[in-house]
Amino acid sequence: MDRVLVLGSFPGKASLQKQEYYGHPHNGFWRIMGELLGFDPQMSYKERVGVLNRNRIALWDVLTSCSRKGSLDTSILKDTMVLNDFEIFFEKNKLIHTILFNGALAEAEFRRQAAKLDTIKKGTLEFHRLPSTSPAMAMMNLSEKIAAWSILLERLKISSNK
Repeated sequence: MDRVLVLGSFPGKASLQKQEYYGHPHNGFWRIMGELLGFDPQMSYKERVGVLNRNRIALWDVLTSCSRKGSLDTSILKDTMVLNDFEIFFEKNKLIHTILFNGALAEAEFRRQAAKLDTIKKGTLEFHRLPSTSPAMAMMNLSEKIAAWSILLERLKISSNK
C-alpha cells in the first residue's frame, strides 16, 4: 500500500499524449526521483513507476479535468476545474500519511476544494508544498529542486517504521 502521495495539478500536453505522468522531456520529476531513489531516469516508464510502487509512492493529480490553452497551470480556466474524488481515494488508500504537492496550484486547489474531507479534518495527513518540477519553474535549478524534494526520503523513512 502507498504511504506517500505526490499530487500534481493536471497533466500537460506531452504527458497526456504519452499517457505518462511527467512526460515532458524537460520536466525534472523523473531526474529528481532517480537521484533520490537511486535509479536511471532514462529507463522505461513502466520501470520508473515500478520503483515508485516499490517505495510506496503514489502519483495523482488534483484535477480530473479542466480546460486550458497550452500546458501551463497559469493557463487553466478556473471555472472549468473538476476535482478528483479524494474521499473515495483516501477511503481506498488508508495508509497514505503524507501528501507532497508538486507546485503551488496543486496545493491551492486541493486545500480550497478538498478541505471538507473527513480525512483532512481528522488530521491524519501531513502536507508539504514542493517546488514544481515543471520546466516553467526556472527560478530553481535541478540541484535546488533535488534538495527540496529530499523531504520525500524523510517521509519514506517514517513510513518504513510504521
